[in-house]
Amino acid sequence: MVVYAGQGDARRSMALLWRAEAASEKRTGPGPKPGLSVDVIVDAAIAVADGEGMAALSMRRVGERLGRSGMALYTYVPSKSELVDLMYDRALAELPATYDLRDGWRAAVTAWAERTRAFYLRHPWVLQVSQARPVLGPNEFAVIEALVRILRETGLDARTLRGVVALLHDFVRGSARTVTESRQAPAATGVADEEWWHARAALLEEVAPGFAGRYPMVTWLETQAATPPPDEHASYLEGKAGAAFATGLTVLLTGVEATMTATTSTP
Repeated sequence: MVVYAGQGDARRSMALLWRAEAASEKRTGPGPKPGLSVDVIVDAAIAVADGEGMAALSMRRVGERLGRSGMALYTYVPSKSELVDLMYDRALAELPATYDLRDGWRAAVTAWAERTRAFYLRHPWVLQVSQARPVLGPNEFAVIEALVRILRETGLDARTLRGVVALLHDFVRGSARTVTESRQAPAATGVADEEWWHARAALLEEVAPGFAGRYPMVTWLETQAATPPPDEHASYLEGKAGAAFATGLTVLLTGVEATMTATTSTP
């Protein structure tokens, strides 16, 4: 399920995001002003999405959580489209606006990546909000601002840094998506991870007896690579994703360092 931001009224949505002219306190329809606010509604919507998933989100469901009718919410939020924008941006406020640079840019980027990945795992519905059309809210910009401030320490030019920023965002989101889908798979399919892998591993040996000879590099990689230590609270795939995240981030940042060296050595 992919949700595109910015599907509501552009002026109203942007005014709510940036709280322009006290937009959060203005009513969007007739009737008496209820004892609600945009922030209260958005917090309730985030709680619904965290607990039940984006598919369960509706104005009616949020209203039920607040002990109100869905219609009461329209007094402050025009529609579900604007609500999704507000949820996304408000959730991002959990992430730090600044990072400690005393240990250098690399340590700071590592902290950024780890915190951002943990954020996605706390709010997996955020991964369903497409990056094709950004929300353009204050907290979304604050997240980018924090990362660019760190990366400016590398001395790389703006064009290169823009690519690094995009790469880091995609890398962290991709890692978190793998873990999220791994966690959701048993409930969505009705089949536990161990059962799924056991059944297919046995069938693979049956239907492809010459697998190792046909795919020697894959076989070498899987037999030689260190297996992540078991975690009773995590699936095998989740453990592999965690290990891949650590390795991938190291390789990525080493690549940034190599780019820095190449740039400074170029006459």
